[in-house]
Amino acid sequence: MKMKVKVVMRKLVKPCKPTPPHLGHYKISLLDQINPAVNHSRILYYSCNDGKSKCVLLEESMAQILSNFYPLAGRFNKEKQHVDCNDQGALFSTAQVNADLSLILTSHVDPQHQNHLLPVDASAADGPTHPILAVQINKFQCGGLAIAVCLSVVDSASFSSFLAAWATAAETTGKLLIQPYFDHHSYFPAENPPPHDDGPNENIIAERYDSKAIKKLRQRLTTSEPPLSRVVAISTFLVQALLRREPRAALVGQLINIRERTVPPVPKHAFGTWLSGSFLDIAAEDAEGGNFPALASRIRDCARVLGDKEFGRKLLVDNFLDASKKGETDDCKVIWCTDFSKFGDYELDFGFGKPDWVSVGVMPLMDYVIMLNNRSNDGIEAWVCLQECDMQFFRQDKEILRLSAGKDVHTVREDGKGDPATVCNVKLSSLDEQCVSAACGAREKPINNLTRAELVNVPKVTTKVEDHPCIRRDVLIKGLKKKDVLQS
Repeated sequence: MKMKVKVVMRKLVKPCKPTPPHLGHYKISLLDQINPAVNHSRILYYSCNDGKSKCVLLEESMAQILSNFYPLAGRFNKEKQHVDCNDQGALFSTAQVNADLSLILTSHVDPQHQNHLLPVDASAADGPTHPILAVQINKFQCGGLAIAVCLSVVDSASFSSFLAAWATAAETTGKLLIQPYFDHHSYFPAENPPPHDDGPNENIIAERYDSKAIKKLRQRLTTSEPPLSRVVAISTFLVQALLRREPRAALVGQLINIRERTVPPVPKHAFGTWLSGSFLDIAAEDAEGGNFPALASRIRDCARVLGDKEFGRKLLVDNFLDASKKGETDDCKVIWCTDFSKFGDYELDFGFGKPDWVSVGVMPLMDYVIMLNNRSNDGIEAWVCLQECDMQFFRQDKEILRLSAGKDVHTVREDGKGDPATVCNVKLSSLDEQCVSAACGAREKPINNLTRAELVNVPKVTTKVEDHPCIRRDVLIKGLKKKDVLQS
């Protein structure tokens, strides 16, 4: 579905208390310098009413929290490699969306359209006038809200700390319970790192694979003991798919938050960039072999380097620069995987309940995979960012077609009249639709208009429908019982 977003107000929100003169400059670290100069984003969707009063609450609580997170109200000085903490203000926008939130939550929205909810472009991150923090409150026709936040200079864990602090301040009317730690530059002072291509890239688009679609991935890697984590299983599957089109040497980088894992421990709410890269080299012949369990085992093993502090600068800095250099050649494909599933985004309550859904904007980074938790904490969504030319081939990969959702979400009526009572959402590719059309015989009705009774009478004429993992014919024949769909 498409949605139109109209911005109705923009303003700068300043900290409720002026920043003291001795905190006028926030020095970034070497880790910040090698971090891609892009805006990280998070979009939180809430079913609620009276959006106007909630906008006032969100603006006032943001002003309160900016007194603690004072660099976010400043501007980045690229020449001097620090943030001028001049209280210029964070961008605060409100917008009107010409749709109901329920449609966003139940339909397969094109990830590119969700970027319309963001307050700034993802690439506008390090200019002298670019806000470090930008927020847009998107109001839907039904009264629901989508809080879209963009943040630069820091990593995703710092982003989540800010969101948690802001939500707490809004819910408790001003209590500032999270205190950020700003001394990370003393560990790795800023330098003049060698030139490296860290993005942003152009013509990047994204595809989302929801938690239902990827629920069975761990079962495919049955030879692993102990069982693979959700993140490793999904990373393995997607890496194989990305390499299948053009098998060649690859470097897989997993971004890992090292807070509270170092000696001495870096505080949980340390501000800035505290990421380690865990890297796996894949030879061209291994990429072509398609050995899922073996690759999964290697991806899991490469995370064991976290406890070895002797790596120091090499682990945290040099490996990133080497990976960037490899990615500039045609001989090696560099794939980045990052896990947002443990940041607690579904616990963010600003005083009007927890979010119904959390998404991200399209990152302008090539071959980048982001994994987020789902609301029920029993699955993961994967967002894959590729160049547009690569995405065309990726979507047609035979395994991705089995996993993937296609262009439409088809809602089946249970009672055959009135508003549809959702029994299952089946996301179909064009090939899948042909299979189902064949099974429906000469019916002129499209499948999304068939009633439950009509689906029960679908003849068994093709094994493609029966064997398709997303359209199990036995589920249709049993009358689309909800418990069967949830187990499929």
